[in-house]
Amino acid sequence: MLLGTCRAPSLTAAKSIRALYATRRLLQTSQPSFSAEAYLEPVQGRPGITSLLLNRPKTKNAISLRMLKARTRFAQHEPPTDKEFQECLDRVQFDKDTRVLIVRSSTLGSFCAGADLVERAGMSKAQVDKFLIDLRRALGTLEGLPVPTLAAIDGPALGGGLELGLACDLRVAGHAVTKIGLPEVKLGIIPGAGGTQRLTRLLGLAKAKDLIFTARVLTAAEAHQIGVIDYVSEPESTAYDKALEVAEKMSANAPLALKAAKQAISRVPELGLESGLDFERASYEPLLHTKDRLEALQAFKEKRTPVFKGE
Repeated sequence: MLLGTCRAPSLTAAKSIRALYATRRLLQTSQPSFSAEAYLEPVQGRPGITSLLLNRPKTKNAISLRMLKARTRFAQHEPPTDKEFQECLDRVQFDKDTRVLIVRSSTLGSFCAGADLVERAGMSKAQVDKFLIDLRRALGTLEGLPVPTLAAIDGPALGGGLELGLACDLRVAGHAVTKIGLPEVKLGIIPGAGGTQRLTRLLGLAKAKDLIFTARVLTAAEAHQIGVIDYVSEPESTAYDKALEVAEKMSANAPLALKAAKQAISRVPELGLESGLDFERASYEPLLHTKDRLEALQAFKEKRTPVFKGE
């Protein structure tokens, strides 16, 4: 009798259930046992994927002096240790277990609202200069990481927040996000953490000038249309869900090949075609002698999924 009263959930109910589980999953993996403003954490159940979480929920993860001196917890059993943000990125750079890095918020509805303007108002010129140097170094390291990086933008990405996203290889936005942009000229300044340079390299001169000169703030759909955003999540999911989906496709591939591909692509803006082709060949050749290449050939022959070890 009880079984006879059960009904399949409606499409709307199914979407609500999926959204609930997505929310629960985010909350379960995003509650640090320490008060770090940014930290590293391996994604549970998804080997090879690591998250760099921003953890200032009251300020929408506005970048502070302290955030640039974050802590690292790279495994569940490890106690947090004091390390600069730069050192967290350095750890990813030399960690063989990380194949893809996702930068995201530890809380729903956020990404990074830019610099902490309240803190900035009380800073001396020397402190501002130091902050910009540290931020430039951190974003430069993020951009130069050998593994693919994704920004999961589930909330406002303004000013330094979007500049943080631009330092990643790809940007994924939640469908409901409405604040993506570089509004600095409204505050009497210009983007100061790479916005004028990285946005122009991404979109070209005209589109970058348009966005920066007008200080226009975009929705996720608008940002996707012009190329600032690479993926937009489905209505019932989050940017983090979509980023995980993309990251899983990447992390299934050969780690050394991923690194070589990123290295070759990243050099394109600074090399002519012939020099670029030479660099591509130089990146290609060492891969022919790796264990992963042999594994790929053997797996193809045996019609199975290859098991890559980054060797």
